[in-house]
Order: sequence, then C-alpha cells, then structure tokens
Amino acid sequence: MPTAPERALVVSTQDDHPQPRRQVDTGNGMTVVVGRVRPDPIFDVKLAAMGHNVVRGAAGASVLNAELMLHRGLLDS
Repeated sequence: MPTAPERALVVSTQDDHPQPRRQVDTGNGMTVVVGRVRPDPIFDVKLAAMGHNVVRGAAGASVLNAELMLHRGLLDS
C-alpha cells in the first residue's frame, strides 16, 4: 500500500529516544518510535512511544484503511 511505512514500529535502544523533534517524521510520519524500554515491578514493562498524531493518527489511518480496503477488493476502483 502506498502510504504504509516500511516499518510500522521502530524500537530504539538509545537512552534519550524517542525525540519528538528529530523522529516525528520517521517513515513519513507513519512509523511509531519506541524507546526507554525498562522493567517495571507493577506493569512488567515501561516505555516511551512517539508517533505523529495527525499523520499516523486520524488522517493517516483513514488513508491506510481505504488503501487496505481497495487492496482486498472491498471498494470499487
């Protein structure tokens, strides 16, 4: 699908990532960057996740869903 990123999720091992100003446009804004993954005694794991709210959120998800429906033959081209 044209707007689908090569990788939907990127996990960073660097202590200072994700960095919104530097990584908001990863995968043209469609990739979610996860970092600071660490153990937690209550929830098992803690992490920080960052994605572009408009591109990956409402607008991008709508376009991606339409492309998927077209690809699966659920819409007339």
